[in-house]
Amino acid sequence: MTVFDVNKMMKQVQKLQAEMARVQEELGGRTVEATAGGGAVRVTCNGHQEVVRLEIDRSVVDPDDVEMLQDLITAAVNEGLRRARELAAAELGRVAGGLNLPGVPGLPGFPGV
Repeated sequence: MTVFDVNKMMKQVQKLQAEMARVQEELGGRTVEATAGGGAVRVTCNGHQEVVRLEIDRSVVDPDDVEMLQDLITAAVNEGLRRARELAAAELGRVAGGLNLPGVPGLPGFPGV
């Protein structure tokens, strides 16, 4: 059985919090793109899962078929947000996975993991 060092763990938790805050801030400046309709609708999302840009090709703007345009926008936005979530999960997971917090389930250093 190992001795549990609370002070060491608290320092590691504080380090994790600072690193997570830094990565969260950086994610606001990172972007991902997604398209629908062969590129007719393009969306850009940031790492905070916000839509920051939406481009629509004039060729898909048909007043007699608004539903198609709505479907293309919905598909592009959903894909952009999915990619933004993946970006955030990868970056934050990289930070959390790099720490060795003994006694914390799911993280390296936990007995049995």
